[in-house]
Amino acid sequence: MDKVVHFEIPADQVERAKRFYEAVFNWNAVSIPKMKYVILRTGPTDEKGMAKESGFINGGILRRQAPIDSAVITINVASIEDSSKKIEANGGKMIKGKFQVGEMGYAAYFRDTESNIIGLWENIKKIREPS
Repeated sequence: MDKVVHFEIPADQVERAKRFYEAVFNWNAVSIPKMKYVILRTGPTDEKGMAKESGFINGGILRRQAPIDSAVITINVASIEDSSKKIEANGGKMIKGKFQVGEMGYAAYFRDTESNIIGLWENIKKIREPS
């Protein structure tokens, strides 16, 4: 079963949105200027920024631009390529193909049968070195 692992909030003014979510929900907002992105930590995280407990997911704020113009949830999948085929076969439409996000993984976006935009996430598979 694929899980919801992230959310994104588009904003016309990213810094204004960052201040809003910090003030209203006491979320920890970390700017990543190189990526033009703000990470939102909505609960306690470890030194790698990963959730220390269950019951919440982290998210981000990005500049509003087509096609991402409303809030998006992101689903972790084993393969964006395989999921893309299933999406298209079942009436959805890929709107932004697979792209790499740093050394963390790959993302893509699709529009479901109800015109909602949903994100896909695929972790980069780490190759283990022989011991």
